[in-house]
Amino acid sequence: MTTTHLQTPVSSPGAIMGVDWEERVNFARLRDERLARAQAELESSSLGALILFDMNNVRYTTATHIGNWARDKLFRCVLLMRGHDPILWDIGSAARQHKMHAPWLNEDSWRAGLSTWRGSIPEEVGVEIGNAKRIADILRENGLQNDPVGIDVVEIPVLRAFENEGLHIVNGQDLMQRARRIKTVDEIALLSHAAGMVDAAYDELYRFLHVGVRENDAVALVNRVLYELGSEEVEAVNAIAGERCSPHPHVFSDRMMRPGDTAYFDIIHSFNGYRTCYYRTLNIGSANANQRDAYTRAREAIDAAIDQVKPGASSADIARAFPSAADLGYHSEEEAFGLQYCHGIGLSLWEQPLISRYHSLEHPVEIEEGMVFALETYWPTKDGSSAARIEEEVVVTSEGCKVITRFPADELLVAGTRYWNGHSFNTNNLGTGIRQNV
Repeated sequence: MTTTHLQTPVSSPGAIMGVDWEERVNFARLRDERLARAQAELESSSLGALILFDMNNVRYTTATHIGNWARDKLFRCVLLMRGHDPILWDIGSAARQHKMHAPWLNEDSWRAGLSTWRGSIPEEVGVEIGNAKRIADILRENGLQNDPVGIDVVEIPVLRAFENEGLHIVNGQDLMQRARRIKTVDEIALLSHAAGMVDAAYDELYRFLHVGVRENDAVALVNRVLYELGSEEVEAVNAIAGERCSPHPHVFSDRMMRPGDTAYFDIIHSFNGYRTCYYRTLNIGSANANQRDAYTRAREAIDAAIDQVKPGASSADIARAFPSAADLGYHSEEEAFGLQYCHGIGLSLWEQPLISRYHSLEHPVEIEEGMVFALETYWPTKDGSSAARIEEEVVVTSEGCKVITRFPADELLVAGTRYWNGHSFNTNNLGTGIRQNV
């Protein structure tokens, strides 16, 4: 891979409005480079074509988006053949809209289509059979009917219909993961901007948290801040407080925060398709020694892993820097999976590389310039009453890596009303403030 594109400057990071006086995010370049990467991977493979239903692969290859309500319906379908522009079958009104406002591909790329909407239209109607024949006919017209055809995700009746047309179906998701693994300069700028929006959400959250706030109140606040800043979708806000922190339940509740609670949050949202996964841990009013110790251990673990991130490094070295399952009080790495690992981020949260002690020690991959991924750590308190959770997103650069998540996380911050140590009143500190118990 050449890295020339990574050295192209994107001016005024944090600004996305188009101007005539400097080069900012270039969406035409973004569209062109993404499609070129997918086509290059297809050309270098044994496949003749790809059939794509995954909404993130659809966006990557066609630069179209009709809202995340479409995420679970599998009715948008792209056919990408060697040497050809992609063809997208979309819900009819969207196909017409693409013809009007998506000029980066010719009008024939945008076609109306229909699926069974996850089986809502019964199989005997024959939608799957008709769609499979339509695509197979195009492949036959282009002499590709005997080449393997990759599919990313597929429903069983749809798969059977393609096979009944004589197509040899293979895994296409791996090819698209390879295409999306290295980010372009514009993708990196959008990922950084998305992270910056979460910086702002955490700043608002820090000022908002106090005794009596519920986890769902925090979720509501973060959603408001992100949508006001231009988020396309807030996929999830994990808000976990007090004894719910250990073990991690991965879903917010209506629990009310109390004095001395630890609370950690994971903010996942999308800006122009590019996502965040961004944990921070805060305490309410005060922090005790066990909580501070857990946070320190989580911070040391993530710093040790970040120190291993550089081009040419092995994912095994990063995984080895994370605490083991036993360190966290779990019986196996499978049981602890998700508490101390890395995952690529881009148009989805699950891109290459995915790094964990479960699989990376025996199956390492090389870290490459232009990768963007999130590193997550977790550490429970010694008494098991709570835990700390920290996550940083990094861009792999020629010099090492750059952290793009900037809300302070070097130490455990205390939000809300501060509780002071009365024993620290003495003549030496009168008039100069009193030491906090943080």
